[in-house]
Amino acid sequence: MKIVFMGTPDFAVPVLEGIIKAGYEVGYVITQPDKAKNRGKKVQFTPVKELALAHKIAVLQPEKIKKDAQTVALLKDYAPDVIVVVAYGQIIQREVLELPKFGCINVHASLLPKLRGASPIQHAILQGEEKTGVTIMQMSEGLDTGDMLSKVETAVEQKNCEQLHDELAQLGADLLIETLPKIESGAIRPEKQDDRLSTYAGMIAKQDGKIDFHKTPTEIERQIRAFDPWPGAYCQYGDQQMKIWRAECLTQQSDAEYGTIVGVSDAGIDICCGGILLRATEIQLPGKKRVDVKSYLRGNKIEKNTLLG
Repeated sequence: MKIVFMGTPDFAVPVLEGIIKAGYEVGYVITQPDKAKNRGKKVQFTPVKELALAHKIAVLQPEKIKKDAQTVALLKDYAPDVIVVVAYGQIIQREVLELPKFGCINVHASLLPKLRGASPIQHAILQGEEKTGVTIMQMSEGLDTGDMLSKVETAVEQKNCEQLHDELAQLGADLLIETLPKIESGAIRPEKQDDRLSTYAGMIAKQDGKIDFHKTPTEIERQIRAFDPWPGAYCQYGDQQMKIWRAECLTQQSDAEYGTIVGVSDAGIDICCGGILLRATEIQLPGKKRVDVKSYLRGNKIEKNTLLG
């Protein structure tokens, strides 16, 4: 089976690794263009490109694949049996979608039709989903609307985004290696998505990390996990930005103004959120590492009754 792989970030790496280890022929890897790091001083390769180069696989990096006739010509000449797409980051035109014998298949980090879009992992946590997973689907021109080929589930539990991201990336890699032979043999019956059950997971912006203490402790605790490591959930402590990396929901009620620090101890910082207490247990102040509150208080102070912004 001849494969072309299209992907860019860390999430795509285990999938490409799995394809290589399984012995499939990978004719090309297509990834986003290199980006300048540190204000243009150094060019940074995408994680997928680094892996491809390590295995001496030809890499293509079109600025816009929809307008790159040369890339499309190379694909036509190679004639792949399937194109595997994992978080590539560009819209793929019909000409490419229909080029391979078995079409283009996508490894998507949700249980479709739930959480179509760019940030399904974060939104699974934000929305309090009990379970999420990976869906492998046949790609169409719509946004994550193609027929489903296979799925795998996992519990969300108290995982943060980084933990869930890494777990889903590996689950997706394993599921793809199980699915490819079934695609080739015709053993899979594609399942159409029920659009009535679809939800959308839009892109995350840096400002989404700003904590609103009018929300409940449950909502804020999910926000903290969903945005770890990026953009981080943050608030204003005096004239400094404080990031909260870990917290737990308490049952005690409080009539303090929302966002007020009502208690400080080695156990954590107790904050009034929507009339109930949230305990921040791991924080980070500017220029310092993220640490548990007990460690931070050894050489620093957090003032009780401070109103967080």
